[in-house]
Amino acid sequence: MNKLAVIYHSAHGHTAHIAQHIVDGARGVPGTDVALLRVEDLAGSPDALTAYDGFILGSPTYLGGVSAPFKAFMDATGRLWRNQGLKGKVAAGFTVSSLPAGDKQSTLMSMFVFSMQHGMVWVGNPFLPEQHQGVPYDEAVNRLGSWSGLMAQAGHGSPADAFAPGDTKTARLFGQHVASVVKRLAAEAA
Repeated sequence: MNKLAVIYHSAHGHTAHIAQHIVDGARGVPGTDVALLRVEDLAGSPDALTAYDGFILGSPTYLGGVSAPFKAFMDATGRLWRNQGLKGKVAAGFTVSSLPAGDKQSTLMSMFVFSMQHGMVWVGNPFLPEQHQGVPYDEAVNRLGSWSGLMAQAGHGSPADAFAPGDTKTARLFGQHVASVVKRLAAEAA
C-alpha cells in the first residue's frame, strides 16, 4: 500500500475544501492510502512524515507566499533535512487565493524549493486548460493555467465551498495524478 499525505493549512476553509477534493481523487488510485493532515498537527512531530511515500502540500497564498502556520511547519522539518529523511519521496503543491493570479506562483515556488532542499521529487500539474477546447471557463480543468502545481480561486469572504466547478474538478484530477506517480515510482523501485 502506497502512503500519501495531503498536508495543508486553511484559515477560512477554502484550502481545506480543495484539499478534500485532492484526497478524493487520490483515493481513486488502487493501492493508495491517503491521509489528510493539518500543518498545525504536524509542526510538533514532523518525524511522522517519514512514514509516507509522497506529499501534496497546500497553503493559502498570503501576501505572495505560504501562510505563517505553513511556514512554521516547513521550518519544523530542519532535523529531517539534516538527516535527509524525506529524500526521494514525491512532493506536489497547491494553493488558493482570492484573485485569479494573486501571486500564487510564488507560493508554489516556496513549496518547490522546500521540497528540493529535502531531496524530494516534484510533480507538477499536467492538465491542459480545457477552455481552449470550448469548455466554459468556470468549468474548465486548470482554468488558471498552472503547471508547477494546482491553483484555485475563492472570492474574498466567500463560503468555503464557493469554487468554480473547474477548480474542484482539477483538484480531484491532481490528487489522482500525484497518487498515480507515487504508485508508478514505488513499482519501479520494487
